[in-house]
Amino acid sequence: MRNLFAFLTRHNHWLVFFVLEVISVVLLFQYNSYQASVWFSSANAVAGKVYEANSWVETFFSLTQVNKELTQRNLELEQQMVAMQELLTRAKHDSLDVVQTQKQALQGFKLYPARVVSNSLDKKDNFITIDKGWADGIKKDMGVACGNGVVGVVYLVSRNYSVVIPVLNSHSNISCMIKGRGYFGYLHWNGGDPGIAYVDDVPRHARFKLGMDVVTSGYSSIFPPGVLVGKILHVFNSPNGLSYRLQIKLSTDFGKLRDVCVIDNAGMDEQLEMMRAVQDSLKVKHE
Repeated sequence: MRNLFAFLTRHNHWLVFFVLEVISVVLLFQYNSYQASVWFSSANAVAGKVYEANSWVETFFSLTQVNKELTQRNLELEQQMVAMQELLTRAKHDSLDVVQTQKQALQGFKLYPARVVSNSLDKKDNFITIDKGWADGIKKDMGVACGNGVVGVVYLVSRNYSVVIPVLNSHSNISCMIKGRGYFGYLHWNGGDPGIAYVDDVPRHARFKLGMDVVTSGYSSIFPPGVLVGKILHVFNSPNGLSYRLQIKLSTDFGKLRDVCVIDNAGMDEQLEMMRAVQDSLKVKHE
């Protein structure tokens, strides 16, 4: 113990210097947004490598279960596609119309496959890191989905990695609608159970049943319409009594999330630019 105190006494000026350096760095990044963003981007690249290595190990041990789920999901999708083609063919009496309808539904959207290298479930504001960045064509505000449904929206992009704000984040706000009914609202997560979220602002005159699917509305430039979100579990009144609040069982199991697709809407930039122009115009009028 005496040797420790002698060492600290002998090198106390270096210890003070180190403590002051740590405090100055913390203050610099905490109260300066530019420096904080630079640090976050750099740290994200380093952390991404660590998360990627860890993810490879986890993926190796879960490949059997994941492959089973993917096979089952692919079979279900194939059956749904065949049934849809038959229904549309009978309704329109023209198989060429069916093919044309499918092409139009996907027109303008490009999918970038990516792998989850970091994911959290137990925080109020969870984040997901994926192994694709701007070098792969990923941009901020692109939608992210998996084979089972919606995942989130790209928030920050570095060269080889991207951070996604998932549904399990208090800042997530995705436009949804009740499938087949057209009534829409906004998806939110309030913490707690990672399998439960809520759709707010559904109009009081809406007619629907428990167990019905909720899908993306397509009203934003991020997600195409019809991407599965979940099923309706319960219905509540909003605090002001003017609308409904739907409790949703999310279709995406975030605890098993491994592979995702980033959705690139080719017309997204143009739509966002138009929205900014409208907002600027309204701002000028009010001034």
